[in-house]
Amino acid sequence: MSTINLGIIGGGQLGSMLAIAAKKLNIKTIIYCDDIDAPAQNFCNEFIFAEYNDKKKISDFISKVNLITYEFENIPFETLNEMNKFKPVLPKPSINRLIQHRLAEKDFVNKLNIRTTRYVSIENKKDLATLQDFLPGILKISTMGYDGKGQYPIKKMDDLDTLDIDFSKEYILEKLVKLKKEISVIVTRFGNNNYEIYEPIENTHENQMLKYSKIPADISQKILDQSKEWATRISEELKYIGTLCVEFFIDRNENLYVNEIAPRVHNSGHLTINAYNISQFENHIRAICSLEKIQLKKLSNAIMINLIGNQINPYRQNLKLKDNEFFFDYQKKEVKEKRKMGHITTLI
Repeated sequence: MSTINLGIIGGGQLGSMLAIAAKKLNIKTIIYCDDIDAPAQNFCNEFIFAEYNDKKKISDFISKVNLITYEFENIPFETLNEMNKFKPVLPKPSINRLIQHRLAEKDFVNKLNIRTTRYVSIENKKDLATLQDFLPGILKISTMGYDGKGQYPIKKMDDLDTLDIDFSKEYILEKLVKLKKEISVIVTRFGNNNYEIYEPIENTHENQMLKYSKIPADISQKILDQSKEWATRISEELKYIGTLCVEFFIDRNENLYVNEIAPRVHNSGHLTINAYNISQFENHIRAICSLEKIQLKKLSNAIMINLIGNQINPYRQNLKLKDNEFFFDYQKKEVKEKRKMGHITTLI
């Protein structure tokens, strides 16, 4: 078989791990990114630095690849759609457009008879005046928010006076659930009713960023089965190809809610690199490139800790690791507060 040249849009840690997984499968990667310091350039075969609306560079990128995927969802739909006219983009750009918009995403999930938190569209500050019933809640920008960006917790109406919110943008207000815990389910869909699905991962957030992930999740069998069934139903309805993550809330009454869908590999799934025979990254590459599907086997339970900001420093200074510990440095040049710099996975 001739070599597959895979285009990856985005050059952060997820792009890096996709490139590493592709190399293991003898697939060449060309990364297109608007960050000149993107760490994924250390792991790919070729790196193209350009803005996402640079038609000449996009054309150059398209000419070098057989198919295209992406590491994050905040890429202009127009860019993905244009690329898809010439080379297959997986997951499909239409999926990305749906999930880029929080309101459309929640409406889609509810239409499948899958529970989400209560939510309402907000177009201006006046819309909030009558929504006491949705408080305490969280006001989220409808598009482009991640890792807590564009999100405003609101306990009472008076909080609005202290927040600097740009109401020229569209928002969604979500009622907070009495949260017991958060889990995520990662599924790779190869085709119609053809999946590999990882067991639910229990997640802990700090400052609206993922801090810890672990398997097994401390959840009931009912929640385990329901979360896997909902995740596969969502991927089937989307006719998704590749790896997808569905994030869930569990409330104190043991009700399950879909929080968000990530149309890509996901931070909570980093532990699959060491805990499974096939990682979420390799499965994504296998699915989009129509390679053999290999049955998943869990090798070990695991805990993953994100190293944020200067938490990376001790590990970069050759901190001694135990045999069951695996350190990943994302090779980002600048250490910034609230920036994911690496992670450590411990097999247990």
